[in-house]
Amino acid sequence: MVTYRDDELTEAEQERLAAGQEMHGALRSSRRRGHGLRQRRHYTISVAAELVSVHQQTIRHYERLGLIEPYRGKGDIRYFSPDDIDRLLQIRRLVEELGVNLAGVEVILNMREQMRDAQAEYEHRIEELREQYEGEIGRLKEMIRRMQGE
Repeated sequence: MVTYRDDELTEAEQERLAAGQEMHGALRSSRRRGHGLRQRRHYTISVAAELVSVHQQTIRHYERLGLIEPYRGKGDIRYFSPDDIDRLLQIRRLVEELGVNLAGVEVILNMREQMRDAQAEYEHRIEELREQYEGEIGRLKEMIRRMQGE
């Protein structure tokens, strides 16, 4: 999930995101109290549009272009996750504040995903090597201990 420092978001954006987080909290606590509300970590298109300050048709356009892929529920209703909301905020910021066209937005977002994937792969490989080296260190320490005991 992409996060923004508070000083990168406008006051209105901070308020909308806080309201969305409160909505999540209310759904979770209702579920815990057994009120029968289904816990959802997704927003409908109307709520997503309000959180991001764009028109619903804009979100539908982004979806047609493949910039966003919301989960589809029963009746083909779009549900937007917090990650989707972050992605919509990124798109809006690139378009409105930086003047990037939608083709450029697609390239930038794809590059970010590739960078995240490469970083995750790199971190996984580092962890594998660390485990391998720790095992080898343990093996060598055991050899030294045995040699000193002889």
